[in-house]
Amino acid sequence: MEAKATPTIVIKPSRGWRIINWRELWEYRELLYFFVWRDVKVRYKQTVLGAAWAILQPFLTMVVFSLLFGRLAKLPSDGIPYPIFYYSALLPWIYFATSLTNTTNIVVQNQRVITKVYFPRIILPASSVLAGLVDFGLAFTVLLAMMFLYGILPSAAILTVPLFLLFAMATALGVGLWLAAMNAIYRDVRHVVPFLVQLWMFLSPVVYPSSMIPEKWRLLYGLNPMAGVIEGFRWAMLGKGDPPALIGVSAAVVLLLLIGGLFYFRKMEGTIADVV
Repeated sequence: MEAKATPTIVIKPSRGWRIINWRELWEYRELLYFFVWRDVKVRYKQTVLGAAWAILQPFLTMVVFSLLFGRLAKLPSDGIPYPIFYYSALLPWIYFATSLTNTTNIVVQNQRVITKVYFPRIILPASSVLAGLVDFGLAFTVLLAMMFLYGILPSAAILTVPLFLLFAMATALGVGLWLAAMNAIYRDVRHVVPFLVQLWMFLSPVVYPSSMIPEKWRLLYGLNPMAGVIEGFRWAMLGKGDPPALIGVSAAVVLLLLIGGLFYFRKMEGTIADVV
């Protein structure tokens, strides 16, 4: 009786212009879920306050900003109470900054897995972006409670919140793909990211409204994708601001960053395992 031959599976890099193999991602969907769940558990493992840090970080930052930039510096808030003004901007910003930092380091942190097992590498940065949604959801409930205490009722525009959250996810993933691939080759990239995030925050309407930007520079300001995300999120929650002036330009930049990041990450995917 002849023994059956063991099937041989040959893994080859994808060709052509397809940057995402959706069928392959679907086959590895359980692995994506595992990475997301692992990131969530590791983040608060052996901590005293646990998931409460997801609320404390934006809340305490909001208190400092309200005192420093609001009461002392007297920066305008478009008629919005300072705590609501800053907290509504810190929610998408902290989600973006945390996701970007984690995505940058995700490839290096999983170098032992990458060099031993095959799976679509895009799952790693995607898991970092998705894991941050848990913290965002917890902090979002606090914003709703604060709005209730201040007597601010959301309008129908609140239904667009998922859209602006999707823009924040796409921005974090698009920029993170570039940095994650570069960090696997040049390890000093991770030292640049904290400075980049800090500078990016002050270039975004977190501590000031976009109405302070002169009208002639508004479209140029929209080249910062997080400007459209933050102003859009404020508008969706509070009904203040003029997001169409920024969101169109910001959305175009987000799309370019994401497509470029996917192409660059796929190009470097074949060499990451050799250099990481």
